[in-house]
Amino acid sequence: MSASHPLPTRPGLPAPAVPAPTVVKPLMRGWLHAGAVPLVLAAGIVLVCLASRQHGAAATTASVAIFAGTSTVLFATSAVYHRFRWSDRARLWLMRADHGNIPLVIAGSMTPVALLGLTGGWRVGVLATVWTAALLAVAFRWLWPRCPRALHTSISLVLGWALLPALPVLLAHGGVAVFTLVLVGGALYTVGGVVYGLKRPNPWPRTFGFHEVFHTLTLLAWPAHYVAISLLAYR
Repeated sequence: MSASHPLPTRPGLPAPAVPAPTVVKPLMRGWLHAGAVPLVLAAGIVLVCLASRQHGAAATTASVAIFAGTSTVLFATSAVYHRFRWSDRARLWLMRADHGNIPLVIAGSMTPVALLGLTGGWRVGVLATVWTAALLAVAFRWLWPRCPRALHTSISLVLGWALLPALPVLLAHGGVAVFTLVLVGGALYTVGGVVYGLKRPNPWPRTFGFHEVFHTLTLLAWPAHYVAISLLAYR
């Protein structure tokens, strides 16, 4: 009998079970964010310490601390979630934490930008909008952790551009450098979100797949926002 033919079974007996294919993580899965954690933590500490020496330091320090804290938690949680193998139950909880951190870091990044780069009603409006939307997005992800990829990716992309109506104010009050860096960071995060949503490009699935491309883009976007926030905090 040819090896390509199925094994015969007796009438009334179920066919032999075929093992489900094992999903193999790319070798680099989680390592990029794991390597970023100490750097992001150190950079955040420097930012907070230097901001605390500026005029009107309390509000400035609090806003940059929110940015630094949400960023560190995001990268650390992502590294833990993606780097190791977990039971189904633990994986679900870590997925909630990992995906829930995304709207928090978006709001955390916008906090010092809005507080230090906007004025008057724009400042209050952006902060109220982005934090309300972020907390609702976190609740949504915890209640529906396995929602369609396209849905939660779209939510993150829309939230990430909540600052869009206030960009002219940011340009006028924050300056060209801050404006440009915020846009560059936002564009990189957006491209990363699209890569994550489409699962393309997927260059080397066994070592460096689409998810690693996504993580790389987040690691390029974060320094752009870090420098923009530093310029606002130190002036």
